[in-house]
Amino acid sequence: MNAVETYIKSAPDIAKPHLKAMRNLVFELLPAIDEAIKWQMPTPLYKGNLIHYAAHKQHLGIYPRPKAIEHFKDRLTEFTCSKGAIQIPYSSKFPKTLIKDILLFRIKEQDTAQ
Repeated sequence: MNAVETYIKSAPDIAKPHLKAMRNLVFELLPAIDEAIKWQMPTPLYKGNLIHYAAHKQHLGIYPRPKAIEHFKDRLTEFTCSKGAIQIPYSSKFPKTLIKDILLFRIKEQDTAQ
């Protein structure tokens, strides 16, 4: 079991479905991606840190960098957001299409930054 699997296994039960959905989506897009725990959060590694995500008491925190949040701000209106974070409440369905689009945006950012 790697560090991210351990993180998810030790998370509160309420957080596990969202954590697993996030991790599965990353692997759906990039099957051979490496991952690590950085800043105490699961972090897929694609030409650097692709995105961070973390279990909080009532929500999944997703940290895709400010440009991604700004780019998708019109689609993020139902979530609490800050300059660098998106809060996905556990009480809501995991927004797979939106998060997939954010991940694809971040992959493109990483590709053009190199």
